[in-house]
Amino acid sequence: MVKVIMRIIKHSLVASLALLFAGTLHAVDESIEAVGQTAAVGSEQQIEAVVEMPAEALVEIEQPPGWPRAQSFALLGDDRDRMLLGVRNTEEVNFALRRDRIAKEAGLNLNYTPSPSLLPGLSHLRVYLNDVLMDTVVIAEENLGRSTQQHVALDPKLVTDFNQVRIEFVGHYADVCEDPGHSSLWLSLGKKSRVELYEQALDMRNDLAFFPQPFFDEGDRDRVRVNLVLPTDFNTDNLQSAAVLASYFGSLSGWRGAEFPVLFEHLPVRGEGEKPIHSLVLATNQRRPAFMSDPEVFPPVSGADVQLIDHPEDRYSKVLLIQGQDDAELAMAVRALALGGKLLRGERAEIRDVQPLLPRQPYDAPNWMPTDRPVRFAELVQYPGQLQTRGLIPDPIELEINLPPDLFVWRNQGIPVQTRYRYTAPTANDESRLNISINGEFIMGLPLTGGQHNNLEQLRLAVTSEETASSRDQMLVPALKIGARNTLRYDFSFATTFGSAQPDHCQTTLMVDSRALIDGESTIDFTGYHHFIAMPDLSAFARSGFPFSRMADLSETRVLMPENPSGTQISLMLETLAGISAQTGYPAFQVSVGHDVQDVQQQNVDWLVFGSLPEGVEQAAEINALLQQTSDWLLQPPVRKAVLEQAPARLEQANFPAENRVEVSAQGPLAAIIGTQSPLAKQRSIVALLASDEEGYRLLRETLSDSGALGAVQGSVSLIRTSGVDSHLVGEQYYVGHLPWWLKLWYLLSAHPLLLAALAALCTLLVAILLWKALRWAAHRRVQEH
Repeated sequence: MVKVIMRIIKHSLVASLALLFAGTLHAVDESIEAVGQTAAVGSEQQIEAVVEMPAEALVEIEQPPGWPRAQSFALLGDDRDRMLLGVRNTEEVNFALRRDRIAKEAGLNLNYTPSPSLLPGLSHLRVYLNDVLMDTVVIAEENLGRSTQQHVALDPKLVTDFNQVRIEFVGHYADVCEDPGHSSLWLSLGKKSRVELYEQALDMRNDLAFFPQPFFDEGDRDRVRVNLVLPTDFNTDNLQSAAVLASYFGSLSGWRGAEFPVLFEHLPVRGEGEKPIHSLVLATNQRRPAFMSDPEVFPPVSGADVQLIDHPEDRYSKVLLIQGQDDAELAMAVRALALGGKLLRGERAEIRDVQPLLPRQPYDAPNWMPTDRPVRFAELVQYPGQLQTRGLIPDPIELEINLPPDLFVWRNQGIPVQTRYRYTAPTANDESRLNISINGEFIMGLPLTGGQHNNLEQLRLAVTSEETASSRDQMLVPALKIGARNTLRYDFSFATTFGSAQPDHCQTTLMVDSRALIDGESTIDFTGYHHFIAMPDLSAFARSGFPFSRMADLSETRVLMPENPSGTQISLMLETLAGISAQTGYPAFQVSVGHDVQDVQQQNVDWLVFGSLPEGVEQAAEINALLQQTSDWLLQPPVRKAVLEQAPARLEQANFPAENRVEVSAQGPLAAIIGTQSPLAKQRSIVALLASDEEGYRLLRETLSDSGALGAVQGSVSLIRTSGVDSHLVGEQYYVGHLPWWLKLWYLLSAHPLLLAALAALCTLLVAILLWKALRWAAHRRVQEH
């Protein structure tokens, strides 16, 4: 009876729960139906509203700016055509996209010439984008042996901030019995091939966490361009803050270079169809550009402050406001950007404090190789996998070695380089070799031996090439090959024999995946070398910023500007300092900027002069003799006098021989870079960048941004015209650095062999006389004793 009652209660509860659940579902269905009807009505109303919207309103919807961009293979890699072979059939090209842009369209325009011996239809190219196959290009019969243009569409959805296009050549010259190393298997991939994108700007949120973007993006291969906005009542402290900021972006830009157009009072405006324009603004509560005059929109700050905002007229262009209550707090904000930019976040950041840095040491620039200790190759690596290579014809392994230009390597025995390398050992001792070169000149070749040593542990632990395939070799790199910038190159050449092309015997041969690497523990040692250089040497300034770059933070550099510099002169100063920091890899935190020469009368510094040389400096005999050749020519247009216009007495006093006198009246821009010794210190130098007018300063800016023109800057005077750079060495040389007295004497006398021979004969005579006197004295003493 109890069980029956329990069953009845159980069934009653189940039925009740079922009815309750069904009612709930019904209510939910009704609610969903009601919501759906409401949404449908709302959508219909929205559609009707859009349809009824006037055409003018639809046109007002802002479209993101976009523009086409094409990058040739020559720009993205080596400036040469690439040869694809049967045994080396892959070529990779890397390109990047800024993170504040997207690719709406993408394509690859191939320019190639296939071998006339290929089988058409069977031979083809495979094109990959980021390891995804995009298309297959079949080589037609009419294209054999001829230059061919082919467009390949790329999926823009696959384009990211870093991308790789891989082109694989699949070539055939016969239906059967092919030799992968046959000479007819080739395809020349032209350097004019290009990656084509249609880029579109993104509306990025204002967040300092992405700094230094959008002002600098590592993926952008173009020259860095940042506009700088100043108030018209700026002072030298503001210029010094601008110099530190420009040098920071210069240290990031590296080989790209940087330019800083200077504007006063107002922000630049982007034109229709142009790329977004990003700007930096330096302001204090007392000195502000005109566009910040409204205190409600741009209220005064209560300390060092950094804020990222949209351009008032263009939300795709960004403006970085760097402010302070006074000049000292503005300088603090600039230093905080350069030192602690990775700590910033949000739209606005208030700088509480910036601790001073420890003083830098001479020649400790991050981009320069240390010369006070042996340096491991692992410290010189710029990207992962740089010390490894693979393939039957592997790519070379290259290392850049950047040295101070005043490294004294005269008549030394060489720079010891200790190389450790590993490779896939060949099956027999053949002609496989490792060739080593520096700056394109062959140094030596080492045999790659085979033998029984194929154990991985043994390969790593062995130390000589005769014992195993893991070798350790010691060599000397001739010092005459060493300059400010050097490329140390290792070429692995593997000899291989194929046997599949015999007419009576077909055999398929699979190529060995040969690999090689240079061990990161290999070392190069420049210890024991002194720093000593003959000056003036404008080539050292052009290629490495010397002598100012001797201290990476430019703590021993004084920049002299005109009292009221123009925007072009300020841009020239900023771009010069950015170029020096690009060489050193470090911002000029301690650079000093001013316009009064009296400030440096008691300072042991190098001078970097813009505009015109100060009156106090012109009175120095060396500089006066030098400027008499160029000052009137440069600084007093339109009447310009030729290089040798000086009084004979003045020339004789300065040791310049007077042979001709020429006077010229001409129009056109003219500029000069002059190097000479400082009148205040024998070990200090002056480098002046002078020009006749605004056009001349623009010419100077173009020269500093042109690597080819900079290569022609040398000697002590470089005259710059629209036709090019003409350099001369005039005046007496002086020496900067330190050498032991005996080595310095030997070096100075080496340029005068007759004097050296006379001194050697004189020393020999003196020694003979002294020896004769000593022997006479000894003989006389013996006679007296007996």
